[in-house]
Amino acid sequence: MQLVDNDTFLKQLASLFESSNQKGSSIWLTHKRLTYDGGDAHTSVMEGVSDAKEYPCILRATDGKEVKFSTHVLPGELDKFHAAYGALLKSSMPSLRRRDKKREKDRAERVARSRKRMTEPVIVEGRKRGAGRRKRQRRIKAAKKQEESRRKFEERQAKNQFTSTAS
Repeated sequence: MQLVDNDTFLKQLASLFESSNQKGSSIWLTHKRLTYDGGDAHTSVMEGVSDAKEYPCILRATDGKEVKFSTHVLPGELDKFHAAYGALLKSSMPSLRRRDKKREKDRAERVARSRKRMTEPVIVEGRKRGAGRRKRQRRIKAAKKQEESRRKFEERQAKNQFTSTAS
């Protein structure tokens, strides 16, 4: 892994994003607190003792294959670096977009309509023979389908209750 300075890291990261957009490959970014004393990076808070040390951060970037580089960011330079790093991430990921709330609303309305249809009883009326026979047969079929969906829904509810009480 190649250790570079902050500006070089940002330049190489921009070129890595550019090449990944062309190839369609993934990029892995890690951001950790760096410790030098050989211990782990867990913070242990004891009674009345606070950790006044400031640790640098290490940022790593890789494409998973041949390109691997990292940088150390000192605590005093962290704000400036994060501003540039955040701007780079925002500009390099244009494919990320906001949630489409209209689609979510349409889906919720469809689910509400289907639940309403499931609760409304299907009235089977009409003639057994003659002019209204087909209409009656369709209603009988709809009533059977509704009963089946109601039964499946109740089974799912019972299963969900069973799994939530078992946990």
